[in-house]
Amino acid sequence: MLERKIEAAQNELRQVAAEYGADNISVAWTGGKDSTVTLHMWKNILAEMGVECVTALNIDTGCKFPEVLHHRDTLTQDWGIDLTIVRPEVDMSQYPIAQDKITCCADLKIEPLSRGVKQQDIEVLLTGIRKDEHPDRDRPLREQRDRPACLMMHPVLDFTEMDIWAYTMQFNLPYCPLYDSGYRSLGCVPCTKPCDGGEERSGRDGDKEAKMDMLRSLGYF
Repeated sequence: MLERKIEAAQNELRQVAAEYGADNISVAWTGGKDSTVTLHMWKNILAEMGVECVTALNIDTGCKFPEVLHHRDTLTQDWGIDLTIVRPEVDMSQYPIAQDKITCCADLKIEPLSRGVKQQDIEVLLTGIRKDEHPDRDRPLREQRDRPACLMMHPVLDFTEMDIWAYTMQFNLPYCPLYDSGYRSLGCVPCTKPCDGGEERSGRDGDKEAKMDMLRSLGYF
């Protein structure tokens, strides 16, 4: 079953590469397990095409786990990723982090994402979202978005959490050590904690999770 999902995802990536060209496609890479699998798949497809440079876009909200940032920076160097890091245009020393979840996500995630897509002239953004992760993420494989202004494609949309880990083990992919400490989904520090045995995103802030549809309408993944 996993091999069929991998093959299907690879075929979709080959198709989008043929349609848009590798130079116009980037990976929305968070440093988490799902987008790392997407990054690895895309890296392999580019290798088939004889393309060595893999471009990725990362949002550094200013309140990410140090372990995630270290993993991101280490893998960027090891894999030779052409990584663009975008940051919020707010004074983080004065910003009321996580007090209003919608405003916080809009300022620290959504605005930098849209700015990064525009500045890098990205036509297609590959993500690591999966439809079994959250009800709002049961989406089409391809989504033409106005915010950010690009086509979003979700290669691992049909993968389960176990599929992601099976792929990670099969290809010996490095991953953030926080996953070995009870975390199953990694976001910003104030809104993320280890899971208690519930759903995969049970460690995420419940107030924000309940508003995912609104956040997506503003430009969130």
